[in-house]
Amino acid sequence: MTDLTAAALPTLAGAVSVPSYDRSAVRSRIVHFGVGGFHRAHEAMYLDRLLEAGHTEWGLCGVGVLSFDAPMRDALAAQDDLYTLVTTAPEGSSTARVVGSIVQYLFAPDDPQAVIVKLADPDTTIVSLTITEGGYGIDDATGAYAPRDELTLADLDGSAPPRSVMGLLTEALRRRRDAGIPAFTVMSCDNIQGNGHVARAALLGFSERRDPELAVWIAENVSFPNSMVDRITPVTTDETRAAIAEEFGIRDRWPVRSESFEQWVLEDAFPAGRPPFDEVGVQLVADVEPYELMKLRLLNASHQAMSYLGILSGAEYVHEVCTDPLFVSFLQGYMHHEAIPTLRPVPGIDLDAYCDQLIERFGSEAIRDTLARQVVDGSDRLPKFLLPVVREQLANGGRIDHAALVLAGWSVFLEGHTESGEPTPAVDSRLDELRAIVVDDPASLLDYAPVFGDLGKNSRLREAFLAARAALAERGARGAIAGVLGA
Repeated sequence: MTDLTAAALPTLAGAVSVPSYDRSAVRSRIVHFGVGGFHRAHEAMYLDRLLEAGHTEWGLCGVGVLSFDAPMRDALAAQDDLYTLVTTAPEGSSTARVVGSIVQYLFAPDDPQAVIVKLADPDTTIVSLTITEGGYGIDDATGAYAPRDELTLADLDGSAPPRSVMGLLTEALRRRRDAGIPAFTVMSCDNIQGNGHVARAALLGFSERRDPELAVWIAENVSFPNSMVDRITPVTTDETRAAIAEEFGIRDRWPVRSESFEQWVLEDAFPAGRPPFDEVGVQLVADVEPYELMKLRLLNASHQAMSYLGILSGAEYVHEVCTDPLFVSFLQGYMHHEAIPTLRPVPGIDLDAYCDQLIERFGSEAIRDTLARQVVDGSDRLPKFLLPVVREQLANGGRIDHAALVLAGWSVFLEGHTESGEPTPAVDSRLDELRAIVVDDPASLLDYAPVFGDLGKNSRLREAFLAARAALAERGARGAIAGVLGA
């Protein structure tokens, strides 16, 4: 068994793929906020490929801003910023690669000034983000900037130095403007429709409150490309660590296991320069929207569609429900009858084949992705993934029975217990507020504007929601699904 460090790479090279490039020569021209599992299975992996191809000017500096990022700081520090990425194909075969593209890690709570200096450095060309749907502070119902997190609110009140993502970006851009240094590009890699537009709204919303003149400069000089990212990446657990240690002989404090599928569609809008992403499999396009709508409304919304009902029925893992013919029929019904009618043509994509591929990916037992992971902060995810489908279907007179059952399942999930009486794994920044609503009057959940906006006032949706709630109460999740399927 070998501990993962830079010195151990020659020893590990016989068992796994390791970097052949000189990491000491890598320039970290990309700063990334939110070094979690997905980033390390996706953007950091693509950049590792570029470094292997000789483009050593495109390394990463990771940044953590939250207290719970400290374990990642410590794990990377102990391993010279290296980690193991294990990818698993649907049939179960796995390959491992030690990824070396992260060559620096800064922890903002320790030294926010160091983060600002790095961002303001002329060598920093791109700042990328995976800060989750809730990290931008954009109200889902209104589109307005309305931050709720303590760090951002403190920065808006004038705390110095800034400690939030938007506060750090704003201060760094102020220094670049004052020094005559061109702006960097802000590249969101979060699963949000129009993620570049959302990042722009968040940064301008923050900077307008702190310095309106700077906000004008940012609006004129900072590019915010949209992107669509896709790779199923479960949370790393002790079981993950033990399995990787046993299979590959690597003792890694924070490895990542993901599926073998990968996709990144990126708007080619980088006036300050960019890596040759297209050389390593990234699709550079003029318009990302058709691809992102496909992914958000088919893959991400299907996560919501399977998870609440699956958890209520007693399932724990994604593959449990996605190898169950009843759930598979329900997911296919949602995708074909409700989601696909809301999509634009997607260049180069056969949507029927894409849906079949999703079911195959979801059904991989080797990934062992949990339903609980997919429902974290459902009040942020549902408005971005599922409710846009509902809104368009209502406007066009289309079906909403699958989606209504999912929303009803969410409301029952919020009550706190599965059908067998086990507690539901509810984790949501609005949980106390949501739970109080559903316990008092489940129908009033549709009146909760931060999630539904004015959509909940639609009489057809309310009728379908209440009918789905009644079906869940009478027949349970599986019986209610069978009812939608006409069984």
